[in-house]
Amino acid sequence: MKTDFKKNLGAGWLYFYIHFITEVACFFVLSRAYGSSIYLWIVPLIYDALAFVPQSVIGRLSDRFPKISFGVIGAVLLALGVAGCGTPIFPGKYTALAILSIGNACTHINGAEVTLRCSGGHLSHSAIFVGGGSFGVICGKLLGETPLSFWFICIFALTMIPFVLLAETYRTQADAQSTSPCAAFDCHSKKIAPYAVIILAVLIVAVRGYMGYGIPTSWNKTAVQTVMLYVTMGIGKLSGGILADIFGIKKVALFSAAAALPFLFTGDNIMAVSLIGVMLFSMTMSVTLAILVSVLKNAPGLAFGLTTIGLFLGSVPIFFFKFTTVKANCTVIAILTVFCLIAMQIIIRKDEKNVRLPLSGE
Repeated sequence: MKTDFKKNLGAGWLYFYIHFITEVACFFVLSRAYGSSIYLWIVPLIYDALAFVPQSVIGRLSDRFPKISFGVIGAVLLALGVAGCGTPIFPGKYTALAILSIGNACTHINGAEVTLRCSGGHLSHSAIFVGGGSFGVICGKLLGETPLSFWFICIFALTMIPFVLLAETYRTQADAQSTSPCAAFDCHSKKIAPYAVIILAVLIVAVRGYMGYGIPTSWNKTAVQTVMLYVTMGIGKLSGGILADIFGIKKVALFSAAAALPFLFTGDNIMAVSLIGVMLFSMTMSVTLAILVSVLKNAPGLAFGLTTIGLFLGSVPIFFFKFTTVKANCTVIAILTVFCLIAMQIIIRKDEKNVRLPLSGE
């Protein structure tokens, strides 16, 4: 039986900070060290491949060997990667980029393991963790345009270590209390085969990832507006998990995906309207993770790694082809949203009645 979703929520907020710093370090480097590269399009492709794809392998290792702190390893690798991009301590910037990317993958997996295992089957913990990334991305980009020293970011990355160690205590307690801390996740439909649920869930992530690049935002012309866009994304990811815990996963998933469309279509030149659509669009991120963990109860690290593979698959086409008109983008978003709605209807089980969870110790 699920408990109060506020229990162990501190783990989510600890990893909100860790995720925030992770993305600050990575996007500071991407903005500063590679901003003028003639191979500019290759750099983010390499970064996405090395940061996203290995997470399934690292996640499986984390599932099998819980005593290895991939969070600490990730913090150290991030610091080394930042230092290597700022000074020639490694043979070439691409070596440093690879180290930075693997560090990113390690901290992400540790965050998923901790927040999923201690959550008692709730989404709020991992949603808060995931939400911190959007804030870090925009901060890293903005800091990359300043003369701030690489060494400052390097030291900043190392400040994650005590937060990682503190967050790990939540995972340790959860593992001590149960041999299967993620057993309470039970949101996937039993009417279709588990492998089909996994495939459809990864496809949803890939499709949503691709759609994110095509959202019409002609209004976004200033740094302040860009900050607003990323902050709204973060709030959407964060609130999606919390609302799913309160109202039900299926209700929130289907409502947010469908309700986002009119705001995304009509908000191309109106920031306020567009941001509502972006927030609703971002709310489904934690839901797909919950579906995968529901199937892979004993392998939350692997489950999270599968979502990042989906994100990579969704991002790859953008490097080679983009729709250039608002009408084309809206048409593609509409078609893909219908696919997502149908797929989520199939793989998410019906919400239980009286799904409301206690807001305190009641």
